[in-house]
Amino acid sequence: MILKKESTINRRKNYFIKKDFQLSFILKFCTILLAGIIISTLLLILLSRGTLTSSFENSQLTIKNTAAAILPSILLCNLLTLGLLTIVTIVLTLLVSHKLAGPMFRFQKEIEKMGAGNLTQKIQLRDKDQIESLAKSLDSMRGSLKEKIQTIRSDVAMILNTASSHDAPQEVVEQLKHLQQQVENNFKV
Repeated sequence: MILKKESTINRRKNYFIKKDFQLSFILKFCTILLAGIIISTLLLILLSRGTLTSSFENSQLTIKNTAAAILPSILLCNLLTLGLLTIVTIVLTLLVSHKLAGPMFRFQKEIEKMGAGNLTQKIQLRDKDQIESLAKSLDSMRGSLKEKIQTIRSDVAMILNTASSHDAPQEVVEQLKHLQQQVENNFKV
């Protein structure tokens, strides 16, 4: 069973959970944004090549190549757009990657605990966390492993009792006790 805690109780304070992943995610989006602005500027200059534009500068009519006339305005507009969109992109990608990296970080910790034999904890997600189906599958696996370990414990105890009550060789009884101790030491269910 997946437990959902209220977001006010389990709210993450640190938005950089998997810094390498999140930084790479942000840089890729910003690179795409920069490439788009460069391509649009180059296309505008290329398409306006060979045309003339008239303008008034200092009370004089000036005729210039269109690309040269609009280049300063294009650069200023693109720099402002790039700055604003970069800030928006960083914030949005940080929030999106946080929604992915947080549960992934939690899953990694839970899997490490399971690998160490601790099968007692259920996976807890905050409200609106992504990849809930993965959490359900992981929790189902944990529950299944827990049941199997409990069955093994029960079977080993039953075999040990049977071996002890039927005068089995001491070596067999000792090996069964050792097996029982290994199960107890390696799994927390």
